[in-house]
Amino acid sequence: MDISMQTIMGVLITHNHSDHIKGLEVLTRKNNLPAFTTPKVWESILTPHSKISRDCIREITLQQKFHLAGFDIEAFPVFHDAPETIGFHISAGDKKITIVTDLGHICQTSAPYIKAANLLVLESNYDEQMLKNGGYPHFLKARIRSDHGHLGNHQTAEFLAQNITDNHNYICLAHLSKNNNTPEIALQTLQRTFSEKGVVLGEQQEVIVLDRHIPTRMIRLI
Repeated sequence: MDISMQTIMGVLITHNHSDHIKGLEVLTRKNNLPAFTTPKVWESILTPHSKISRDCIREITLQQKFHLAGFDIEAFPVFHDAPETIGFHISAGDKKITIVTDLGHICQTSAPYIKAANLLVLESNYDEQMLKNGGYPHFLKARIRSDHGHLGNHQTAEFLAQNITDNHNYICLAHLSKNNNTPEIALQTLQRTFSEKGVVLGEQQEVIVLDRHIPTRMIRLI
């Protein structure tokens, strides 16, 4: 994105799974970046062999705002099969961003943060038929479908169809499975559900499917 690392003022960590933290050691050691997450998540990340710079560790409290780089940031709990998993709600003035990518279901705690976002990054991990007919073993399929697994296209689409408001300027479908989903299917599922529920997006609203391998274009909330 041509953004200098010297302008980055912090890293937000959601949980300890490797696909979310494998760059953390380099970020803290080479760039001396502070990293923010809850004590329980830190406990699950830090090991005797960890090379994460201890000077960069910042502990935060669930559902208690902290301030960074002009933003108010609040972590909220979600259900996933890690020692603790969190989403982040970030606000500046009247603009709000919610990022939540690993959750088996949307609960009463996480729902208000998702509903409040102007820019929403929400998991749409798998297509039911692709998962059912795919080569994963039964236990892994069950884990993905569980309330502590991942959010499927159908779940994401149903929730958004029932709860979308004019304030949702950007809806970004994220964390798509490499083996059990495609960007086309995720988008088609959302569009079909919106059509069935009579949901029509406004001129100032956009749905974006996030690519697994390349950065999305810069999105500005104005």
